[in-house]
Amino acid sequence: MKALVYTGTQEVQYREEPSPVQPLDGEALLHIDACGLCGSDMHAYHGLDARRVPPLILGHEATGVVQNGERTGERVIVNPLISCGCCFDCLNGRTNLCAERELIGMRLAGAFAEQIVVPEKNLLAMPADMDVAHASLTEPTAVSLHCVALVERVLARPISEARTLVIGAGAIGVLAALVLQSKGCSEVYIGDTNALRRATAEKYNFGHVYDPLSAEPEAGSFDVVIDAVGSGRTRASSSQLVKPGGVICHAGLQDDADGLDTRRLTLQEVTFIGAYTYSVADLMASIDAIYSGKLGSLEWLEKRPLSDGGSAFADVHNGVTGAPKIVLYP
Repeated sequence: MKALVYTGTQEVQYREEPSPVQPLDGEALLHIDACGLCGSDMHAYHGLDARRVPPLILGHEATGVVQNGERTGERVIVNPLISCGCCFDCLNGRTNLCAERELIGMRLAGAFAEQIVVPEKNLLAMPADMDVAHASLTEPTAVSLHCVALVERVLARPISEARTLVIGAGAIGVLAALVLQSKGCSEVYIGDTNALRRATAEKYNFGHVYDPLSAEPEAGSFDVVIDAVGSGRTRASSSQLVKPGGVICHAGLQDDADGLDTRRLTLQEVTFIGAYTYSVADLMASIDAIYSGKLGSLEWLEKRPLSDGGSAFADVHNGVTGAPKIVLYP
């Protein structure tokens, strides 16, 4: 089969790879229809993720068609987070905290390929007429929805009343802004250092757009800050921009540098939440939000063939695309 393989720092190759082994009982063979390029794939591409060791097929935001078993021919969305299903966290619906969790495209082969084998329990039903590129947004949408849901649990007032800030106009940031808007937030700000992404954010009205390198909003002016970047600089900005008694939700994993002002968080009773992936409930809610149009037209995503994957990685790396998400088609 053809696959896009991460072979070294800033290097991916579109090449012939062995087809997946015959699926075992409880496993499904999928023909991949679409797979989104994630920021974590870029982290590996930059040689910054020790968990993703080349050569490795990346990609986990996938949709496809089942090729075996009772569900043969069914179009599905993949839940790429594989958990044990029997530990305390799994039994309480928090599969993202499972100590035995795995993610396809991390140590296991991913979905930047024509085919993949995944556990049948990780297949989510997909509406028959759903656009496959839109369906591939399920996973990043679930990440963003999970962030917002965590914030809602601790806010003193309904989130629709909150003045909100999203740092980063990649897919997670954009989808977080759209989720906030869908919940009635009228004051959503979104910051990004890339002029092309800012232009996209302005074109599709993701919120009040600004450049963090030139002028940040007034300090202490946001009830909610969602950091979809996760760098020392963005943690410092989050610490500065959040209101006393506000909430910071940290979803990005760019680096672990200093930046968080724990003294201010303590003195101003700011709640800091780490947010990692999603639950199955988040994924199901995301399918509904996308399919029902709650998040808008999604015209801002870019579609490319998998054979052009090398250029897609390079374009994101060089900051020459304004698309928050590139979806690759085998």
